[in-house]
Amino acid sequence: MTDVKANGGTLLRARPLSPHLSVYRWTLTMAMSIAHRLTGAALYAGTLLLVWWLVALATDAGAYETFARFIGSILGRVILFGFTWALFHHMFGGIRHFVWDVGRGLDHPAREWITALSLVAGLALTILVWIIAFLIR
Repeated sequence: MTDVKANGGTLLRARPLSPHLSVYRWTLTMAMSIAHRLTGAALYAGTLLLVWWLVALATDAGAYETFARFIGSILGRVILFGFTWALFHHMFGGIRHFVWDVGRGLDHPAREWITALSLVAGLALTILVWIIAFLIR
């Protein structure tokens, strides 16, 4: 902390400065925490896809045809794959945070293990869902 003089000359105690990200060593836990926030934002954007689908269903065949053409394109499938991964990753990240909130898995090996597990589980479920969707199509 540093001391700062106010306009009247009185000595005020300044709030401590928070260390910048460059001070910290990157860890999987830190990266997955950031990814959890990003996937939360991506889910907001992905909800627009759901709204577009529902509106297309409610209007007419032409609107649904436009939606189906987009979602069936390579770009649409990449976006849908990313949305699926964001959904599972965010879900497992939320479970991870819930486990930490109840006071479990906070020590070093458990913290890293549960973080890696949430990453692998999100990727595995995403791939599994897409394999199943491909097979039943």
